[in-house]
Amino acid sequence: MIVKEEFLAKLRRYFSLNLYEVKIWTALLSRGVSTAGELSDIANVPRSRSYDVLESLEKKGFAITKLGKPIKYIAVPPTEVVERVKKNVEEESKDRVKRLEDLKGTEVVTELNQLHTQGIELVDPADLSGSLRGRHNLYNHLELTIKNAEKTVTMMTTTQGLMRKLEGFKPVFEKLKKKGVKIRIAAPLSKETNNLVKELGNTVEIRHTDSKARFVVVDGKEIVFMVMDDAEVHPTYDVGIWVNTPFFANALESLFDTSWKNMKPVGTK
Repeated sequence: MIVKEEFLAKLRRYFSLNLYEVKIWTALLSRGVSTAGELSDIANVPRSRSYDVLESLEKKGFAITKLGKPIKYIAVPPTEVVERVKKNVEEESKDRVKRLEDLKGTEVVTELNQLHTQGIELVDPADLSGSLRGRHNLYNHLELTIKNAEKTVTMMTTTQGLMRKLEGFKPVFEKLKKKGVKIRIAAPLSKETNNLVKELGNTVEIRHTDSKARFVVVDGKEIVFMVMDDAEVHPTYDVGIWVNTPFFANALESLFDTSWKNMKPVGTK
């Protein structure tokens, strides 16, 4: 039996199987019912490993052991395998989420926080910077940075960037507003942004600007700035830089304050 390596690689990714498992499984599917020895020969897997592999496949729901001698294995229909794997993934995910939730407030997290606090004290300020690749990673870090704001969040973004942030960070903005954090966003406003701007008008102060820039300053300490125009780059190739630098952050925020006075508030012509 010849199965293309590319197909085996896909199966490994989809079903989280190792190479021997995926070879034995496809061999079993091609036979329907077979012994470990036969499957070992077909799949070109060492006989000493075939029993362990079949036991693993049985536990995962890919095969069934047939009663009688010699011991044979029956292939479970692929559609049923998909459902079983999906169910197992859901159960494992729920279990992991529960374990992580239970971890909150425990000594483990306390000790981890102590390690991090002690580590930060030893870090050179020049090391508190990083490159963020891909818009997904970029926005995850943005959310983390903004979420920890205590006084101010200052943003300048594009029209599309404004829509993404107002939609994606709405719960974060609302929590920050309750904490008394001042949130200001400057962006080129358009008809596309009208509804979102009205919806969050009481939470975020937004003004129109014709300038194009993409950066966020938090508490006059941290900066996240994007180095490319989001209209000209694919999300997976978007790049941002995070820097913890009060000196530069304060300077950038002062420049923003000067421009902010000349920007048009929402609702003005």
